[in-house]
Amino acid sequence: MSLMAIGRRHLRALILSVAAAAAGYLAFSLWGGWAQVGQALAQVGWTGLAVLLALSLVNYGLRFVRWQLYLTALGHAQPWRASLRIYLAGFALTTTPGKAGEALRSLFLQHRGMPVERSLAALISERLSDLVAVVLLCLIGLSQFPGLRLMVVVAVGLIVVVYVAIARARPVVGQPGRPSAQFERSPSRLRSALARVQQLLASARPCHTPALLLSTTALSLIAWAAEAWAFHLLLGVLGSNATLSFSVFVYAIAVLAGALSFLPGGLGGTEATMMSLLLLAGHEQAVAVVATVLIRLTTLWFAVAIGLIALLRLMREPTSAPATSTDESPEAANATASGASSANAAPLGAHR
Repeated sequence: MSLMAIGRRHLRALILSVAAAAAGYLAFSLWGGWAQVGQALAQVGWTGLAVLLALSLVNYGLRFVRWQLYLTALGHAQPWRASLRIYLAGFALTTTPGKAGEALRSLFLQHRGMPVERSLAALISERLSDLVAVVLLCLIGLSQFPGLRLMVVVAVGLIVVVYVAIARARPVVGQPGRPSAQFERSPSRLRSALARVQQLLASARPCHTPALLLSTTALSLIAWAAEAWAFHLLLGVLGSNATLSFSVFVYAIAVLAGALSFLPGGLGGTEATMMSLLLLAGHEQAVAVVATVLIRLTTLWFAVAIGLIALLRLMREPTSAPATSTDESPEAANATASGASSANAAPLGAHR
């Protein structure tokens, strides 16, 4: 797959997001006091950094296992080595508008015979599972910050709405690329969008059977708890006496704020929430800055770096023509693919 297939605008957006994040983190460091920030960084050291990265790898690994379960449930199990490269490559464009990295996985999976609507169904299920896990972690310390209950209530409402929509959605019946009769009276664009969304939700239903829901939720909860624990360890190294429940809550609510902000990767929203809560709890500016910047570098940006390596490897591999699927005609696949960006715009997860 060529670089042109990925899209120059997505690569430009990635570069801009990296530059914006670097500028923001530099501004945070200057605000917190350059000498104090440097001193706090020295306290973490290479060993501390290695522990943070290791716990992030635990997060990515467990989420990949969940991804494999979704692909199997959808009838398109993939060899784990190839699937891992595709999954990690999706992290590369996490910080671009429209969550292009998620649709990127569909592009590679389509070349392995998986219809776009099925891979997007897995992506929607993954986002929803992430959101459930983060909300559950938020409940650990929510009583300490009653003013943030509304955010959690909004997230719970979104979860309920999506689960109901998945349960009630029915596959669109009609000719390939043409919506069913129930949308015939609607304006053409609206009709097409409604049919596409209904088809995606119906396709996601196999990922939400009771048994699979239990196992994927457990995987998600452990995965995100690993990063929350990393945040707690980081605060401890920096001299904070924060309790585990406080650390887990701050990390989870910050990730949730970033997800609900609709910003790519939660940039800005996550950092602002995390730093504000740390300062509110009495932490020094330098500690709040280092904790926020380091946890984001070792979670979000570590994932982006791994994703870029995986993406470059995938682009060097020779590709054959997409395998023909009995589930979806070329016309239907093209129609579904055109909705990838819109399907990925909803905040159904933790934006990474």
